[in-house]
Amino acid sequence: MTEEVTHNLRADAQENRDRILDTARTLFSERGLEVPMREIARCAEVGPATLYRRFPTKQALIDDALTDELRACRQIVEDGCADPDPWRGFSSVVEGLSVLNVQNRGFVDAFMSANPQASVFAEHRTALLRRLRALASRAKRAGRLRHDFATDDLVLILLAGRGLSSTRPATRTVAARRFAALALDAFRENAANGALPRKPALVDEIAHALRRSHPLRPRTDTGGSCGTRTG
Repeated sequence: MTEEVTHNLRADAQENRDRILDTARTLFSERGLEVPMREIARCAEVGPATLYRRFPTKQALIDDALTDELRACRQIVEDGCADPDPWRGFSSVVEGLSVLNVQNRGFVDAFMSANPQASVFAEHRTALLRRLRALASRAKRAGRLRHDFATDDLVLILLAGRGLSSTRPATRTVAARRFAALALDAFRENAANGALPRKPALVDEIAHALRRSHPLRPRTDTGGSCGTRTG
């Protein structure tokens, strides 16, 4: 009898954990990372104590909830860098990241976060940007990528593309691919290219904020919608 009770308790605990993760993925995807923990607990139909017992900090929940997106982002970059044609590889990265960008607002929030607790995402970002710089250099040497392109320009595109997440879910991917195509036309080396204004130091800003240990901004619980559950 004791074994059966223990098994049921473990099953209930796993079910609660799965429900919390499923709810967090949905809310982070639709609304970004500023969704309060209490709202996640409410939408997952568990008590705050249950949520914090499974995930002591919000960052722990973010890390687990966005594991699949982190893996997908890494694969996009690895596939692009492995392409023997650097421009084609670069183009696939821009399109792939643009689509991922609109599919999950929370992932981009985490990827761009200057929260010192988000070490998993900071390490991933550093490695990813290093590989993208090498890919961009190859594309420049091939005469395909404009010579004045900077990594900040890709970050700029990702930030600008976040606005597409406000469109209907059915059109987001289509819109993201068209946005990526327009961006790639701007990135392409062309004799008619005009001089660009001074680049925004977006990558440096994130690094500077990390050094100052700037946390995620708190946000008051607005009691918003629990979103559309997946699965």
